[in-house]
This record gives sequence, structure tokens and C-alpha cells, in this order.
Amino acid sequence: MSSSPSPSTPAGAGRNKAGQAVETSSDAYRVMVVDDSTVVRGLIAQTLRQDPDIDVVVTAPDGAAALRLLDRHDIEVIVLDIEMPVMDGLTALPKLKEKKPDLKIIMASTLTRKNAEISFKALSLGASDYIPKPSTSREVSGGVDFKTDLVSKVKAHGRRGRARTGGGAPSPAPASAPGAPSRTSAMPTMQGREVSLRASLVHSVSALAIGSSTGGPQALFKLFTSLPADLGLPIFVTQHMPPTFTEILAQHITKQTRFLAEEGRDGVEVVPGQVYVAPGDYHMGVEMTDGKAVIRLAQDPPENFCRPAVDYMFRSLLKAYGNHILAVVLTGMGQDGMLGAQEIVKKGGTVIAQDEATSVVWGMPGAVATAGVCSAILPIEEIGEYMGNFAKRRKLGSTSPVAGVSLP
Repeated sequence: MSSSPSPSTPAGAGRNKAGQAVETSSDAYRVMVVDDSTVVRGLIAQTLRQDPDIDVVVTAPDGAAALRLLDRHDIEVIVLDIEMPVMDGLTALPKLKEKKPDLKIIMASTLTRKNAEISFKALSLGASDYIPKPSTSREVSGGVDFKTDLVSKVKAHGRRGRARTGGGAPSPAPASAPGAPSRTSAMPTMQGREVSLRASLVHSVSALAIGSSTGGPQALFKLFTSLPADLGLPIFVTQHMPPTFTEILAQHITKQTRFLAEEGRDGVEVVPGQVYVAPGDYHMGVEMTDGKAVIRLAQDPPENFCRPAVDYMFRSLLKAYGNHILAVVLTGMGQDGMLGAQEIVKKGGTVIAQDEATSVVWGMPGAVATAGVCSAILPIEEIGEYMGNFAKRRKLGSTSPVAGVSLP
């Protein structure tokens, strides 16, 4: 987006939807908004200022101005536009990280294929996340989904940054789902949360299922890097993303790992060893037809405010593969995947979750973990190896239980 840039502007008093002044807390997350459109820059800043836990310290019209302002202001999170004159976001990104390595940068881009590509490149250069930006100022001001996503991601990455530097957060971590009874005595405590681990009977594994959201792309790349490529199993991924971005995600999995990935296409026969990514705005499942697994896409109503939804995929895979499923829930906000994970375990399948320390947001994996359905809760760096070892047990015909985080 472009319009005549205006000088950078310091933060002013925020206002809520009723027009009342909102004072930020003394330990609010300190944010800079960088966008060349004066209108869009102001609307994004205004949206963020409505939350008392966010302090928009300063705004800037381009990357060069942002670099200068970073020397003068203590900033924790930057919302950085991609397309700007003078210095664009992709050029500014590494320079900003060089000045302040612990800075959290969220790239803002319109929903074009070019910008989706740039957003993924930005992740490899140190960006923490991206947010699809509406294409008009009217959509920015009126888009409820955009506003919610924007505020949630700024707070999540601000909290993540403080956790790494030992700083306090103004808000508690996202609430997880209530706990559920467990059949195992393993009771680890994760940052004050008591979590039960469920012993798992090692059935043969016919499919791997992965659900993720905020922070998911980086987590997926790490998982696939450590996951053995010779398992010969189909792998299904639901990552909360809009159209175009899911296609680019599949391409980057192929480029950065040893796995061949593509967007799921309705009616395509499932091939062992292939990774199928649910396309944006479509739920993805599998149907058995004449003894063959076939991808099925649907635009049924969103679940957990998401389409694609992890719960939808988990339920569908359970019908197709029975208890021969190994599922993992990675970093993400909300609790999508919890109900589906409960069904998988109820039928005899196995579920694991990413741990809190390595998750950008421990919402989705935390909900699964505290529901008492996990056989393991692991750092992202260990999940791929664990899944590989677990799946290979099927060749040995073992039925011994796997309890806690010990590898089988």
C-alpha cells in the first residue's frame, strides 16, 4: 500500500471502541508500527492502542526511519510492512535484527502470491511471524479477524520475548483447557501447570497428523528436518493460514526439508511419504474409496473459528485409519485440535504435544496436554525423532507401553 508518507509520530493516548481514553499499563509491550500508508499506519496503531497491554511507542513511514527510531526508543515488537519506498520491509528486517537481536518482528503483507513468498523469506531472515493485511484501509478498520489476529500476535510475541530475557509480562499466558483424568502416574509440572501423561500402546502407525497455528511454520520446518524421511507414511498438516500462504508453505517444506509437500487437492489418492497441507479456507480430510485413501476438501463451517481446522482433520483421519494414527499438536493460539485428539486417544491412537518452553503460544498444545491425552510433551527439536522412533516400532510388532517422554 502506498500514500504520501508523513513524519514518524510518537504514541498518543489510545481510545477504546466507545472513544474513551485508554491508558496503557506501565509494563505494556512496547511496539513500533512501520507502514508507508499514513491511513493504514494510523489504523493499525489505533487498533493496538485499544489494548491496555500494548503501548505503541512510535510509528514510522519506512524501514530507514524505523532504523533511526530504534536507536531512540526501547522497542520489543515491530509490525513491519513489506512494500514501502526508501527502504522496504525485507531490506530493513536484517538491519533491525542486527541492531537489536531479541526484537520480535511481525511482517504485514497483503494476500498476494508475491507477498506470501516474501513473508516466508522474512521468516528465514529472523522475522517472528507474519500477518495477512487487508488490501484496503476500510478492510483494516472493519476487519474483526485482522484486528484480533494483530493484537493476539503482538502480545504473544511480546510475551515470548520477555520469557527469553526474563522480563515480566503484563498478562498471564493464554488459558489452557481444563484438565482431564489420566491413566498414568507420570505427572510433570510445566511452568506451574500439572500435566498428566498417558501411557500409549504402540499400534502399527499408518499416518502422521500435525496441527499448528501461531509460530507453526518455523516449528514445522524444525520437525520435518528431524523426522526420518524413510518412514513411508503419508503426513497430513493443518496449519492455520489463508489461501496462497498454504501453497507457499508446502513449497518451502519441500525446499527446506527432505520431504515432498503439496497442498491437498480433492480426489487425489494419498501416496506414502508425501506431505499434504490443508489449503487455506478448506477443511482437509481423507476418505477410503475402494480400499484407497483419497484426499477430501470441504468448506463446511469453521471450527474453533478456523478453516482449515485441526479437529476436522483429526476426526476424518480417525475414520480413515482407525487407531493407527500418530498425531502431534504444535504451537498455536486457542484449543483447535483438543477435541479431535481426545477422539483419537479414545479409539486407541496416540497424541503428542510441543512443550511450553519452545512454543510461541502454548494454547493448542497446552489444551491437549492438560486434557490428559498426551503420551509425550516434547521440545520441538525432539518431536521429529520421537515420531520416527515411535512409528518404526510398528515394524517390530511391539505392543509394549510407551509412558512419559521416554522414547520407545
